[in-house]
Order: sequence, then structure tokens, then C-alpha cells
Amino acid sequence: MAKRPTKKPCDSTPVKLKADPTAEVFAKLAWAIAHPARVQIVRLLIGREACVCGEIVDCLPLAQSTVSQHLKILKESGLIQGEVDGPKVCYCINPDKLDQLKKLVAGL
Repeated sequence: MAKRPTKKPCDSTPVKLKADPTAEVFAKLAWAIAHPARVQIVRLLIGREACVCGEIVDCLPLAQSTVSQHLKILKESGLIQGEVDGPKVCYCINPDKLDQLKKLVAGL
């Protein structure tokens, strides 16, 4: 039988957190991808060369209104951009925000 690693004792020493100027931005971006549908939307947009208009709804098993709400959250975070094209809005990934999110996650 394999030995279990010994547990380290709990450290009850008080800890002081340093001010983190990136915490708010990180939380906003993390919230933006905190739903499986939004992760799928981001992956769809990352994989496209051009902006995507109406077909986002066709790619997900969700109502149009639900997809619109997810797009709104992603757009508010800055992770995606939307441009009005006649009666519809075309969406694309914001590469700068995506890079920022990747760096923040890598820094954990």
C-alpha cells in the first residue's frame, strides 16, 4: 500500500495581503467567463478570423435572449467587441483583453 504524504500542520500566523491593483480587473474578466456558455462563445470567437454575427445563436442550445445576455456580459468585460452591422451586431474577440486574462491567470 502506498504511503500517504504527511499533512503539514496548519499555520495560524496572521497574514497580511498586499494591495493588488489587478484584482478588480481580474475578477471582472473571470466573471465574464464564469459560465460554460460564455466559455463556448469566447472559444467560438477566438477560432474565427472575422467577426461573427447571427450564427452564435445557432451554435448554442440556448434561446436567443439567453445568448444575448451572455454576449452583454462578455462585452461589458471588454473581452469581446460588438459592432452594429445593419439590423444585427457582429462580435469578435478583443485580443488585448484576452492576453490580459491569460497573463492574470498565469500569475496565480
